[in-house]
Amino acid sequence: MRFQDAVPDGRAVVYSAIQSEPQVEDAAELLAGASSAERLLARAVMNGETTDPEVWRRMFPALFGAAADPTKRDRSEAILLASIGVAERGEQVRSQVRGAIVERLAARLLESRAPAGAVRRERRILFDGVAAEVHPYDVTVELSGSAEAWDCKWGARGINADILYQLHDALTHAEDEEQRLAVGLVIFDAELSCLVRLAGQFAPQDGLQLVPIEGLDRLRAPSAG
Repeated sequence: MRFQDAVPDGRAVVYSAIQSEPQVEDAAELLAGASSAERLLARAVMNGETTDPEVWRRMFPALFGAAADPTKRDRSEAILLASIGVAERGEQVRSQVRGAIVERLAARLLESRAPAGAVRRERRILFDGVAAEVHPYDVTVELSGSAEAWDCKWGARGINADILYQLHDALTHAEDEEQRLAVGLVIFDAELSCLVRLAGQFAPQDGLQLVPIEGLDRLRAPSAG
């Protein structure tokens, strides 16, 4: 089992520009240190229903109301304003930016417990005698004896059979080579939504780790998921 950079194509070039935007890095950095309530705020705002900050302050009184912790209010305010900045993008670009933020956030959380340089982005996994997958994994942890491959999605609707089969195949091929590989999904959506979506899929899910928005900090642990 070995890792390789994805073959660059037009989509990858365009998306790499999105990934490198300061807005993506800034939002991911804020969300890495956020509470579950603040992450839920970010998800709600970035969906783009309204960009009026007063609406969101009223909807999240635990973060902005009189009873809110004043020592944490500045962070909540920064997350709100950063999320509004994403929501104000055009629909197609907003979708790409949100996806890039989730990927960078996952990488940021994994980097907090992995050695320097072990966490990579947009990498394929190669196995002897097996045709290489065209689709790269969003985030990988490339450590001998404890490698990981993660696909990251903004919402539960991004979970589909193709992704589940690819993760299952990677796990199976790694087992055939007697290599340890953890595979999973990082979904910036509620766990219940993810479980409902998975229940409607017929692709194999054994061995799959699920990290929903409520459990993102599990990525900091050596055995995430």
